Amino acid sequence: LLRAEVDGDRLSETDLDNFFSILVIAGNETTRIAIAQGVLAFCENPGQWDRLRAGPELLDPAADEVLRWSCPTHFMRRTATVDTGLGGASRRAGDKVVLWSVSGNRDEAEFADPETFDVGRTPNRHLSFGRGGPHLCLGVHLARLEVKIVLAALARRVAGFELAGEPSRIRSNFTNGLKTLPVRVVSG
Repeated sequence: LLRAEVDGDRLSETDLDNFFSILVIAGNETTRIAIAQGVLAFCENPGQWDRLRAGPELLDPAADEVLRWSCPTHFMRRTATVDTGLGGASRRAGDKVVLWSVSGNRDEAEFADPETFDVGRTPNRHLSFGRGGPHLCLGVHLARLEVKIVLAALARRVAGFELAGEPSRIRSNFTNGLKTLPVRVVSG
């Protein structure tokens, strides 16, 4: 990043500060949210935890399902750069557009039985990182790997999870975080 150039210009101090914030804060928070929400999903769907423990080959699709299900960020706002249409709606250049990934990750047109948490779901074209292009999350591969590593480590050591109280959520319309998640871990 220190040597990066855009159209021949070096990144400004503000640009570098923004990149640093994205890499350090956003990458940490969203991955933490996904893992905590994944544990909650396994508390609520213990058969899926048993399925994952019995089939380590499910680690990749399970990590993607945790990311789809948890949807760490609810939305992203962008600005249309050209007049365009999508889904029967027109947008003009300059219009603000919001991608509700929390909705897209439950889209019946994309996912069979989208309200079911399924560690074997394939394909799983979730929107948790965007869908490519210049706005694809920089940490997509690291986040997926971190979720997979945590699931693998837990699957080796934990027979199951049980809620030990009511989870509480953070107050945010942007992130899907948990403030508390009281869990009883069953070793085995």
